Amino acid sequence: MQTPTTQHPLWKTYLLFLAPMVLSNFLQSMSGTINSIYIGQMLGTQALAAVSGMFPIVFFFIALVIGLGAGAGVLIGQAWGAREPHLVKAIAATTLLLGAMIGLVAAVLGSVFARPALEGLGTPADVLDDAVAYAHVMMWIMPSLLVYVLFTQLLRGVSDTVSPLIALVVSTCIGLALTPALIRGWLGLPMMGIQSAAYAGLVGNLSAMAWLAWRLISKGHPLAPDREMFAAMRMDLVILGKVLRIGLPTGLQMVVLSVSELVILALVNQHGSQATAAYGAVTQIVNYVQFPALSIAITASILGAQAIGAGRIERIGPILRTGLLINVCLTGGLVVLGYLLSHWLLGLFLTDDITRAKAEHLLHIMLWSLLVFGFQAIIGGIMRASGSVLVPMAISIFCVVGVQLPVAYALDGHFGLQGVWMAFPVAYLGMLVLQTAYYKMVWQHQKIERLV
Repeated sequence: MQTPTTQHPLWKTYLLFLAPMVLSNFLQSMSGTINSIYIGQMLGTQALAAVSGMFPIVFFFIALVIGLGAGAGVLIGQAWGAREPHLVKAIAATTLLLGAMIGLVAAVLGSVFARPALEGLGTPADVLDDAVAYAHVMMWIMPSLLVYVLFTQLLRGVSDTVSPLIALVVSTCIGLALTPALIRGWLGLPMMGIQSAAYAGLVGNLSAMAWLAWRLISKGHPLAPDREMFAAMRMDLVILGKVLRIGLPTGLQMVVLSVSELVILALVNQHGSQATAAYGAVTQIVNYVQFPALSIAITASILGAQAIGAGRIERIGPILRTGLLINVCLTGGLVVLGYLLSHWLLGLFLTDDITRAKAEHLLHIMLWSLLVFGFQAIIGGIMRASGSVLVPMAISIFCVVGVQLPVAYALDGHFGLQGVWMAFPVAYLGMLVLQTAYYKMVWQHQKIERLV
């Protein structure tokens, strides 16, 4: 068994790993985009505002699972690089069990406290009831969604980015076909209104998970959900401790980012439902740029972990440089397209000219800074590959809590809504400066060893 880092030149390995993941992110973003178009065009701007209010809450729980997946992915990458497939399966089984438990807690707490949470965020009164109805459905499908997200992350730890891509194609096609059918009640289906996208997403996710299980079992995949996987599905405290050592700080970092989004949303909501709808539309465009940047960082982290597991520490530098260069080309290219096509893209979500003009102005303020965001994420991903997460996490949290939020509040009072978006570039630049300084001055001088 050869590890991917030894099969091809580094640049080719990077692109083979990255391409399916970027396509997956594109499909995922496209699915959310088209659902937003369905809702905005078929149900109206107020319905889009109601759905937009749930973005940060859903992301809060997904962020926690992404953190766990990042921790488990590092361990799996090192075990895979060391050619220990039995350890790969044990790490995955323990992590999936924990993810399912988090999903159940999210379902119960989220459904009970949906209305108070949305009220606390300042959701406009004219969309509150619709937002609560949508939230109840979204929270009850959370267990299946979180397990699905987590499992696709674990597959990438063994360099399998194709299976998650195909599974996402299945999920996306089913979801996009069902959403308008449920909105309009086609083919005798019930008219679900604003809840249509959530129900369609549930059917799509369950179908994708069933297909994924069949594919992995039929191929004898190291992460196939077979008898051995289920036998290993217990709270192995040794493995769990190592996953949490990396995953909890990463998850905490993601949760802090999501909480900051809640604060930002609360600021935006004070400007009315038009501003909330603009926020939702801008978020859709930003996802197309930010997720590929994060994919490059994940690729750097997994390839770095595999190199460490294989004892090839000398490859860490080239992996970092390649990631930074790809970020310039890919993320930078998407930023340019975002500026050139912003008016047309935002028109897909927003039918009101005033709201669209407002959203376009907000997008132009911060879109360029996603290139900076990508740079700092890649540097952090390389350090995470060795299990070094506490200081990079602290830097990110400081820049969000200590820089972004105070700046957003200050500029909101001075410039209004556009001031909120000005805080994003300030925070991302701070992250890049501090992450680079820690990498150069501290991390490069540490001894790097396997964690498993």
